[in-house]
Amino acid sequence: MVAPADSAPPDNAPLQDDQLWARSLHYSHSGSPGLIGVSVGIRQGEILALTGPRGSGKTTLLRCLSGHLRPEQGEVWFNSVPVHTMGALARERLRRDRFGWIGPEPQLLPELKVWENAALPLLIAGASHRAAKHAACEWLDRLDIGGFARKRPRALTRAESQRVALARALVNEPAVIFADDPTAPLHRTERALLLRTLTTAARSHGITVLLATHDEETAGVADRRLPLLDGRTAAAAGPCAPETTEDQAACSLSA
Repeated sequence: MVAPADSAPPDNAPLQDDQLWARSLHYSHSGSPGLIGVSVGIRQGEILALTGPRGSGKTTLLRCLSGHLRPEQGEVWFNSVPVHTMGALARERLRRDRFGWIGPEPQLLPELKVWENAALPLLIAGASHRAAKHAACEWLDRLDIGGFARKRPRALTRAESQRVALARALVNEPAVIFADDPTAPLHRTERALLLRTLTTAARSHGITVLLATHDEETAGVADRRLPLLDGRTAAAAGPCAPETTEDQAACSLSA
């Protein structure tokens, strides 16, 4: 369910069928608006594409929903738990234990082997060396890079490194994966492989995916789209998008 910014506010708790839910999110970057009253709800196992041009607020929305950023105004709920009221340490644990993240840059640690990079979330969480390695190698095999498990990241191409980053996002079977334009640096064939693995894993394991992209083909794998423009949902964006009664009056006068 996607609610426009000027709709009637829901109750203080999210709808029961929404695993991740946010209302009226506002965030600014050094005084410049990043999000302006964005509301969204995502069901468990759903793949939602956040679409829009660069600078439209996709990454900021992902970071607020995942707990990387605390919104200046608004609410974020995960499984009926208010993420927006959590302290920094609690949000860090939530990201480690329940969320996965993949961005446009692989950000692999050069001093670790490939399997260690993929297993990092499990190792940080205290899993045994053996169990973490087994899980990581399973995902690397699914991504056709199991043969690189003992190598260092410098031996990989950019596309192969991005596959390791996807394995790292999936290795602890998170409830939600936040994918911030993960296919941007990839050629068509590699992009298709990454998306196929991500969507297949999501469907088979009931993982919710929020996929930020400005690429139409990539957005096509999603169940639903939420278009953003200038920090608002696209339906609310424009030269006159009132949020209050006073704003509506001002818009009427300007029209």
